Amino acid sequence: MRLLIDAGNTRLKWRLATGDAVVAEGLGAFDDDLLSGFPATSRVRRISVSTVAAEPRRQALTEYLEARFSIPVAYHWAESGRGGLVNAYEDPRRMGADRWHAMYAAWIETRRGFVVVDAGSAITVDFVDDAGRHIGGYILPGVQMMLRSLKTDAARILFDGTPASDSAPGTTTGECVHHGVSWMLQSATERVLTDAEQMGIQRVIVTGGDAGFLLQLGLKADYRPDLVLDGLAAIDAEDLAL
Repeated sequence: MRLLIDAGNTRLKWRLATGDAVVAEGLGAFDDDLLSGFPATSRVRRISVSTVAAEPRRQALTEYLEARFSIPVAYHWAESGRGGLVNAYEDPRRMGADRWHAMYAAWIETRRGFVVVDAGSAITVDFVDDAGRHIGGYILPGVQMMLRSLKTDAARILFDGTPASDSAPGTTTGECVHHGVSWMLQSATERVLTDAEQMGIQRVIVTGGDAGFLLQLGLKADYRPDLVLDGLAAIDAEDLAL
């Protein structure tokens, strides 16, 4: 069986698969159980990882996986092109692997243009046209990153509570912060849809931990929570077939 892992900055998603069939899947965290819920009796014969984690965490993940399963770990990174999808980056090594794998999953589904919005620790937006040409994208701070920045870098902005999809002007500091974040992200979602229309792109796909929040703010998109793992699985299978 293959173990596929999408490792972010704080948590990871894992999938155990045989062929195209998903046997089990779950979530883990770097500061807790990396493979929470993993079936104890499963025999893993290949491990493939897509990651944007910092190098010390990547090394720790490698050591953990190799010690647990006694097999090497294969990392898949962004590429200049694959299967008709062409990366806009002159140096693809500078692109987060998750962005490339999400784009590849979207591309092989229909071979038509799309926008991928990945709402994780950072929010990334990538545009691909009908010819498979990656036009480029954007990287924005994610919800928790914006809130953390206001808490740590602005000493007199004191607030608590959780993000809210309300973007009306706030009447308390907490409302001003949370509604302000929603206001900014609502504007960003509107811009995504406007730009997609101008580029002749009809399909918008959203993934990532805060995807539901963007959908609440009005982003009209297909929700695909496992988009990165789907792209990683396809690329890994193609490489195995070579």
